[in-house]
Amino acid sequence: MTAKADAGDESGRAVFGSARLGPITLKNRIIKAATFEGRSPRGAVTDDLIAFHRRVAVGGAAMTTVAYLAVSPDGRTDRHCVVLGDEAVPGLRRLTEAVHADGAAVSAQIGHAGPVANARSNRSPSIGPSRRISAGGTVTRAVSDDDVARITDDYRRGAAKAVEAGFDCVEVHLGHNYLLSAFLSPRLNRRTDQWGGSLANRARFPRQVVLAVREAVGNDVAVTAKLNMADGVPGGFWIEESLEFARMLEEDGALDALELTGGSSLSNPMYLFRGEVPLREFAATQPALLRFGVRAVGSRFLREYPFEEAYFLPYARQFLAALSMPLILLGGVDRLDTVEGAVAEGFSFVAMARALLREPDLVSRWEKGVADDGLCIHCNKCMPTIYSGTRCVLLGEHTPG
Repeated sequence: MTAKADAGDESGRAVFGSARLGPITLKNRIIKAATFEGRSPRGAVTDDLIAFHRRVAVGGAAMTTVAYLAVSPDGRTDRHCVVLGDEAVPGLRRLTEAVHADGAAVSAQIGHAGPVANARSNRSPSIGPSRRISAGGTVTRAVSDDDVARITDDYRRGAAKAVEAGFDCVEVHLGHNYLLSAFLSPRLNRRTDQWGGSLANRARFPRQVVLAVREAVGNDVAVTAKLNMADGVPGGFWIEESLEFARMLEEDGALDALELTGGSSLSNPMYLFRGEVPLREFAATQPALLRFGVRAVGSRFLREYPFEEAYFLPYARQFLAALSMPLILLGGVDRLDTVEGAVAEGFSFVAMARALLREPDLVSRWEKGVADDGLCIHCNKCMPTIYSGTRCVLLGEHTPG
């Protein structure tokens, strides 16, 4: 056997051998990242939502992530988000039991949408660190001290409900300018009180929430966070402050791993996705009166970035050099050699999303040695399907599972 073959065997064993994530053991180092599934009409846990995650589990990923579970009704992105309350637990327990039976662990991404929330759909005012236009076109109300206390308790209760429902891991959403991410952003957080100004003040609320979640779930469930390395907008949260904040989280000791992301759902979502911009498809999802406007000015919101394999890797390497806590690499991973290289560099896990929408069984095929590159072409036409069941459009029409 050649030295090159030996090296390949070693990297393969590192990727497909079991690995610890805090208190739990995953069967390999590949995680299905959270992508809103579009399968929870009016917040219901459906058989279709369960089938979506079963396909990922059967396909070989070590853990699938359910997105996006709101900690309160006003924290939904819209009325079709599951809220982590008593009524959701039986359905979510059916989901976790099904995923476990198919050989994978399952994580609950929990959060509060804040200024990303659609107030009209939720029939509840959107909130944020400061007043501004929300994703739904209304003006957000600035969060009060009472709101901070209430929402922290909502996270604590929501995390406990996730544990009750059988989740192995809870992922706190600190990215994409959802509420906690908005507090971190100097562009969105214009406060002058204890929750704004310096990074220490802007970080106070997110740190408080992460500690509350850890307290709620105890020591038998893993806790991770999805953190923006950069918002991708002028005046937003950028890598220097993100590194400093990550050191704060590491010092707090509440997290088992940090998943590294970027982009703003409010101002620059393509910074996260990269590749083609499906402007026509997005316009088609809008009411007739809005379609022309989306086509006319949508390119200002949906900016085009060329796709590169593992496009967040240069930023993520800086976190790898600065931190000792486990890190999860995210962002355009389609190739097995990319996964192997990331693990060899020191990343504990690699998270994949669009590639597994295109091929839910890609991880299993990699492990069997029958595939190398994923088939995702980064057309991003899966993005507008969040309104009708998130899927790869190249696989044909969606039929409920």
